[in-house]
Amino acid sequence: MLGAVKTGILDAIYPPRCLACPEPTDAPHGLCSACWRDTHFITDAACDKCGAPLIGEAGAGDLCERCTSHPPAWDRGAAAIVYSGAGRRVVLAFKHGDRLDMVGPLAAWMTTPGRDLLATADLIAPVPLHWRRLVKRRYNQSAELARRLSRVSGVPVAADLLTRTRATVPQEKMSREARAANQAGAFAVNPRRGEGVGAKTILVSDDVLPSGATLSACAEALRAAGARRVNVRVLARVAYAERPHI
Repeated sequence: MLGAVKTGILDAIYPPRCLACPEPTDAPHGLCSACWRDTHFITDAACDKCGAPLIGEAGAGDLCERCTSHPPAWDRGAAAIVYSGAGRRVVLAFKHGDRLDMVGPLAAWMTTPGRDLLATADLIAPVPLHWRRLVKRRYNQSAELARRLSRVSGVPVAADLLTRTRATVPQEKMSREARAANQAGAFAVNPRRGEGVGAKTILVSDDVLPSGATLSACAEALRAAGARRVNVRVLARVAYAERPHI
């Protein structure tokens, strides 16, 4: 009872705000009605590789045109939302706005699509940040999502399984080919963790999937270390833009 009273007082003083805008909401860590309508949750037909929404009905193993013509290095993937509208604003606030309070609700969004990917994983590994970028942002948003996914699923997380071997340049204005070249060889499996990769199914988590270059580079490093399967799970999938600003 005391907890409920305390929550009511705090809500009266600091009313809950929408994750994507300053509008008040009925409950904390939610979306206002306008932003809810402007967020595309991927709950219907989706590409089995990258999670991009597909038009019409899709069966198991159906792929989008991009994954058919340029298959990524991982096996299967899923995404929670499309990187556009209010969904884009949510991701940018979490990525650049020092909003660790958003980890819980965003990870909850990620648990719905591709549930079997989480259920069949042996380890969850986040995409690592280069140390310079980590100092600037203060936390690795992909690692925070991975830890929360581990907490709700019971699948162990290895936050330091992957390491960056070199810094990469910003990719927002790059073509798909240039992104792939930028990320090639940029990741490796941590030598101290290498023995834990062999014959395992690794689920790589990230916040946004633009072209797939970063996740493909991670998958290639894990396969080189002996991983049996590499799947990916992301918060948002860029589905309608070739070169998004992230």
